[in-house]
Amino acid sequence: MTESPRIAVVDDNEALRESLSWLLESVGLSPQPYADGEAFLAAGPEAHDLVLLDVRMPGLSGLQVQQRLGERGDDAPVIFMTGHGDVPMAVTALKAGAFDFIEKPFNHQQLIDLVQQALTEYQRRRHERARREALQARFDALRPKERQILVHVAEGMTSREIAAHLAISAKTVEIYRLRAMKALGAANLAELVRMVTALGLVPPLPDA
Repeated sequence: MTESPRIAVVDDNEALRESLSWLLESVGLSPQPYADGEAFLAAGPEAHDLVLLDVRMPGLSGLQVQQRLGERGDDAPVIFMTGHGDVPMAVTALKAGAFDFIEKPFNHQQLIDLVQQALTEYQRRRHERARREALQARFDALRPKERQILVHVAEGMTSREIAAHLAISAKTVEIYRLRAMKALGAANLAELVRMVTALGLVPPLPDA
C-alpha cells in the first residue's frame, strides 16, 4: 500500500476512539473514527482498509455492521473489539469471516501487531485477486481453440490426443499451444498447468 492504510475505528466510546486514533497515528496509520455503525457504513467501502469494530453499540450492533459489509461485498478485514462476556459473539463474528477479535482492555502492542497482520493478509489477497483478474483477461483474449487446447493440456492430454479430439493436426495443436502460452506468459508446461488450475478450469491435484 503506497498510502497510509486507513483504519476505521467504530466504537461509541469517544475516549476509546481518541485513544485508538492516537495509537494508530503513532505507528503511521490513518485512523477514521466513527461513533456508530450507521455513520461508518455511510462512508462507503473505499474509505477504509481495515475495520476495528466494537461488538456492542447503540443502533446497529457490530455483528449487524459486519453483515452489511458482507452484503455489499466489502472484503476489508474486520477486527472485533469485545468487552467481558462478549467472546461467544466474537466467535460468531469469526465464523462470519472476521479476521480476529481482541478483548478490552487490550494491550496496545498486541492490537498494533494484530492490525499489521490483518493489513498484510489484506494486501496479499488484493494482489492475488489482481493477478488472477489479469490472468483471466489474458485467457479470455485467446482464440476459442487456443483456450480448449490449454485446458486439455492441463488435463494431461498429449498433443496427439488433443489433435484427435479436436479433429486438427498435432502440429497445429503445438502451434496453438505455444502461441497461447506466450500470450499468458507461461514459461513452461508446469507454469501453464498452474495458471489453468488457478483459473478454476481444471480441478487442482489432491496435494495442491
